[in-house]
Amino acid sequence: MRILWAVVLSASSACAQYKTVPGGAPPAELKPELAQVLQPVGVKVLKADGSVLCEVWLRNSAPETAAVEEAATFGISQGALLGAIHFPAKHEDRRGQTIQPGVYTLRYSLFPINGDHQGVAPQRDFALITPAAHDTDPAVLPDFDTLVAWSRKASGTPHPAVFSIWKQEPSDFKEGFDKMGDHDWVLQCKLHDLLFAMILVGRAEG
Repeated sequence: MRILWAVVLSASSACAQYKTVPGGAPPAELKPELAQVLQPVGVKVLKADGSVLCEVWLRNSAPETAAVEEAATFGISQGALLGAIHFPAKHEDRRGQTIQPGVYTLRYSLFPINGDHQGVAPQRDFALITPAAHDTDPAVLPDFDTLVAWSRKASGTPHPAVFSIWKQEPSDFKEGFDKMGDHDWVLQCKLHDLLFAMILVGRAEG
């Protein structure tokens, strides 16, 4: 099912708040068996003052697949490793939860259809982050409850630390970091053969 974002993509040159540059190798905080399944060069997002917002390394092979569920854009298995991310300074997810500086893994999940998440995103795909010290096996597929418990170690709250993601349409794909709508800044890059989009800066309106 194709899900459209009712937003306008603003040119980053007009906003000039962020830019992307090639990053470095996966960080030493990751276990070697996890680092070796990631892209050898990350994507670094810089702020207007030249400081680093974050650096992202997606995996270098396709994640484990599953049937595409209702209101989802990816057919990726629950808990599959997507990549890793490093925040050199404090950050916030779209719920306003503080993310401490550090290295985290990114794993795939869907928010449940239970009425608690209406309006948070037009699709159910999310990346949950876990501190690198607590996530060491790239092959493991934690179930929903397990992954949520891991991610609470990143948020420090009862709610996991999450980033909204979706499979981008080829006609809309623009590699880099650009503004969408009024509040959100979106990283678009390739996850193996998938066109991957993730909101890294923004605030949930739901």
